[in-house]
Amino acid sequence: MNAQEWLPLFFLFAMALSMLLYVVLDGYDLGVGILFRGASADERERMIATIGPFWDANETWLVLGVGILLIAFPGAHGAILGALYLPVALMLTGLILRGVAFDFRVKAGDGHRAWWDRAFWGGSLLASLAQGFMLGHMITGFRADAWGYGFAVLIAVCLAAGYVLLGATWLVMKTRGELRRRAIDWARTGWWLTGIGVIAVSLATPLASTRIWHKWLALPDAFWLAPIPLASALLFLRIHRVLATLRNDARTRLESLAATGVAADFPRRYRSSQPFVAAVGVFVLAFIGLAYSLYPYLLVDRLTAAEAASSTESLWMIFYGTVIVLPTILAYSAYSYRVFWGKADELRYD
Repeated sequence: MNAQEWLPLFFLFAMALSMLLYVVLDGYDLGVGILFRGASADERERMIATIGPFWDANETWLVLGVGILLIAFPGAHGAILGALYLPVALMLTGLILRGVAFDFRVKAGDGHRAWWDRAFWGGSLLASLAQGFMLGHMITGFRADAWGYGFAVLIAVCLAAGYVLLGATWLVMKTRGELRRRAIDWARTGWWLTGIGVIAVSLATPLASTRIWHKWLALPDAFWLAPIPLASALLFLRIHRVLATLRNDARTRLESLAATGVAADFPRRYRSSQPFVAAVGVFVLAFIGLAYSLYPYLLVDRLTAAEAASSTESLWMIFYGTVIVLPTILAYSAYSYRVFWGKADELRYD
């Protein structure tokens, strides 16, 4: 395989990896932002403490992914962003709003902090819905009819619910006490709509293209691909079971505390991370399935990665920068999560 063939594949993989990491990492802090609406003032401070060291760096993956799309696949960049101009503008508006609110709420007085909290919630929700709408619209091949727009709206709601599931399970892992108990209930609510979204994407993607239909359902490929939906179903069941167990444990702890003044112990600590890890696994498997369906196209049955790629000379020029920048961001992200791992402490401004 010569450079003209493998360079587009390299950048396709780098872009896919960047977008997957963005969805998972920024997804949980967008979910935490959406959950702001139902939290008390004290709970919001602790929720902010769980994402404070990470949220800004998480958005780096979006910048990298869109940058690769722009430079390595300019043909697809123009077509995709041209078709998604309005939802992209809304997503950027939401991301800017939540970024400004995150910083300004720290400096605002008690009388104005609630307004910035609403802005943080609104920006998180707007960005999540816009991303889901873009995903749904891309799956249908940018169909400009009632079915296409209706499906995009459904996926917008379901992706926001998926982010709520990620955010709530993140809080289950990072917090204690009453907030942790409420996060369990939030996660159980997001679980249902996330499942509906995964099923909807799984059914609509093969229906959108005969080529994709045959990739998934023609024998013997159907047997080799069966582990993806089966593993997704098992992960969903695992999330539901562990959340139910943790919820019962939290109730037992509160009843014990009220009756005897001594709180019953939770199960072993590692279980708190299981719902979040399983939710990440669901997103990863869904992304793998979608990537397999679309490959080698960037636009469904219209434009392949090879057709949309820049010249080989241009790809070589950015190749060296990518092989330096991508591992550097990975290493920095891994280090930051290692440093700030564990339960989040109380947020203080002094």
